[in-house]
Amino acid sequence: MVIQYKVKKMSEIIHFLEKNKDIIDKTIEKYIPRKIDAAYLKWLAGPAGYKYDIESIQKCIIEPTWNLLDRGGKRWRPSFFILIVESLGKNPANLIDFAIIPELIHNGTLIIDDVEDDSDKRRNKPTIHNIYGTDVAINAGNALYYIPLKIIHENRDTLGPEKTSRIYEAYVQEMINLSLGQAMDIWWHQGKSENVTIEQYLQMCAYKTGTLARLAAKLAVILSSGTKQEEEKISKIAESIGIGFQIQDDILDITATERDKFGKSFGNDIHEGKRTLMVIHALNNACETDKKKLIEILNKHTRDERLINEALNILNKYSSVEFARNTAKKIIEDAWTEADPVLPESESKHMLAKFINYLIERNR
Repeated sequence: MVIQYKVKKMSEIIHFLEKNKDIIDKTIEKYIPRKIDAAYLKWLAGPAGYKYDIESIQKCIIEPTWNLLDRGGKRWRPSFFILIVESLGKNPANLIDFAIIPELIHNGTLIIDDVEDDSDKRRNKPTIHNIYGTDVAINAGNALYYIPLKIIHENRDTLGPEKTSRIYEAYVQEMINLSLGQAMDIWWHQGKSENVTIEQYLQMCAYKTGTLARLAAKLAVILSSGTKQEEEKISKIAESIGIGFQIQDDILDITATERDKFGKSFGNDIHEGKRTLMVIHALNNACETDKKKLIEILNKHTRDERLINEALNILNKYSSVEFARNTAKKIIEDAWTEADPVLPESESKHMLAKFINYLIERNR
């Protein structure tokens, strides 16, 4: 491995994530309190021209948001932000408000993705749209795309015009990328393109999953007064982490030994017709009979366990899971080779390397 600092115990990183979770959630609550009032709405949107209906906003944005947030999640993007800030010699405690920006956006994407994918479960519970309705879910998800902008706006005087401009630019570009990645994913799982290439899949991941890791990295570098070169190199490793994380998610979706262990329905990607890296690899290498059968199952969007297992058998037949694991590792290693010289040697850098390994080697 190019990354030298292998994780000897997964518990080391899990402890690190858990240690940060409380402060991250408290910071989220600072900007999205569990119970809102007129003063909060005045801060968020300005004085009402007429009169706010506080209850409707509480029920349609705040409650769905905390319903999802309270289910857990690794909060790894804020922790990644913290490690980069520390690696660049700054104190993350002074910048913690910004750490939650990609986490809030991420949870917005989960709510909306579940609507688009017609998913039943998220973190072992019914999806938000199945509890509150599709209209509420979409609106709450969109709110989580925009509320984080208030964090930047509130700190603009302290940041100064140059940093503020760079942060807004990063935010806008990554949100555009996020939509592009989702568009590719939707088109493919609708069966509209049967010849998705590995390179196209990796680009989709770079946009859909890599974008928020990249945003976390860009924010960390900009706020730490890093150079453009540092921003470019470190955001590249972040993008690669996002790709590796997505590939591992796809692997866990079909290899979790207990159906509820991963917090989603087992084989959900097969049901959704996802063109994952494993599916693309199998389609590229399968005989015509297996290829035709795999496409047929994917396009059915079936929940039939027999058909899902038949699709999984085809993926295993062509060693597609092993191919996906090896691809993820190589992408991470190549990106770290470029980023390694940019970061000064420190304990935080060592922890960052361990953290990266954990994200692509985790079993849940």
